[in-house]
Amino acid sequence: MKLWIQAMALALTVAWSAPSAAWWWDSTPSNYTDTRYPVVLVHGMFGFDSIAGVDYWYGVAEDLRKYGADVYTTQVPALDSTIARGEALLPQVQAIAAVHGKVNLIGHSHGGPTARYIARVRPDLVASVTSVGSPHKGSPVADLIYGSPAESLAASLGNALGGLIDLLSGGGYNQDLRSSLESLTTQGSAEFNSFAPAGVPTTSCGEGAYSANGVRFYSWGGTGVLTNVLDPSDALLGTTSLAFGFSQNDGLVGRCSSRFGKVIRDNYFMNHLDEVNQALGLHSLFETDPKAVFKQHANRLRNAGL
Repeated sequence: MKLWIQAMALALTVAWSAPSAAWWWDSTPSNYTDTRYPVVLVHGMFGFDSIAGVDYWYGVAEDLRKYGADVYTTQVPALDSTIARGEALLPQVQAIAAVHGKVNLIGHSHGGPTARYIARVRPDLVASVTSVGSPHKGSPVADLIYGSPAESLAASLGNALGGLIDLLSGGGYNQDLRSSLESLTTQGSAEFNSFAPAGVPTTSCGEGAYSANGVRFYSWGGTGVLTNVLDPSDALLGTTSLAFGFSQNDGLVGRCSSRFGKVIRDNYFMNHLDEVNQALGLHSLFETDPKAVFKQHANRLRNAGL
């Protein structure tokens, strides 16, 4: 009996996590995510568009398209400073906006500040910026590594991994982990926030301005770490979460640091990878499907005329 129960629990977990899982009748309108401007996804550190058929935004883009959204997945350096990543993103946004007028940028992790860079230098191209699990006020993990004795080794290993990711995904970018870390430290984030303050909370854990220069701002994040026993990435995030002490975090980003613009929610039971439906759709059985959160947000943008 015990083995049968364990087998059923495993089957339920896998079924819930599968990208195509659907246990109920789907009554979602076909135009539910049909935003006025296209959704443009911006990946974070060690990110990519697609490798061997596996997307960074696992199942997210397909789900948004299914219900009417135009979706573009962009690629920037997996590892580099916020400004360098922003400069790599800019021509991609310009090309999309040339067809559609403006874009709705959604950035995960370092992709959030990267998207903010575009809103700062070319607000005329941007209808909205949404950050997902982004460290707008820095991350203790970056503070811990940057400038430490371990930085040199971390940079060598990180750049090698970033280079491999870039090669497999056809990015063609140089990798610079040290610049990434510097941008994501508390000090580096404060410096970037001075350059691009719009939407950043002025209090330690509040909301920022909902809009500026015609651009709307939104965010959401998680405070889960060990969310699915089948997900091997949970162990890594459980280790990095130790840098936060007793502060709530998703394994790499603190709850308060993720807050930007209008905060949709800052405490989903999701870790840093769950927020983009990774690894391979394995997330908590007891939390909203990450794809559904993106779908709901696209509908929010649609209803706002964006």
